[in-house]
Amino acid sequence: MKLIIAYIQPHKLNAVKEELYKREIYKMSVTNALGAGQQKGFTEQYRGVITEVNLLKKVRLEIAVNDDYVEPTIEGIIAGARSGKIGDGKIFVLPLEECVRIRTGERGNEAIG
Repeated sequence: MKLIIAYIQPHKLNAVKEELYKREIYKMSVTNALGAGQQKGFTEQYRGVITEVNLLKKVRLEIAVNDDYVEPTIEGIIAGARSGKIGDGKIFVLPLEECVRIRTGERGNEAIG
């Protein structure tokens, strides 16, 4: 079992979800995040005040999958999120020690679904 965490551009979320659905990956958690990377932010002026914005809006996806679904999940995220420009995002793959479904008490691969 693996936990896949991806940071992507907010406007790419629907494309990523479509690509994951094509690969039969339906369960995920989505949260808004702020982050800084190679983009380094930008400066803007509002009512005469110049401000530097170095934390940009991102979307964080968390997807727990069985080992057979790791590569299709990564491929789906890349297919939906890639524009070829700086700021497309990152994918992290972490080992998932245990998963427990609260409703039934199932554990491991069966609990992920």
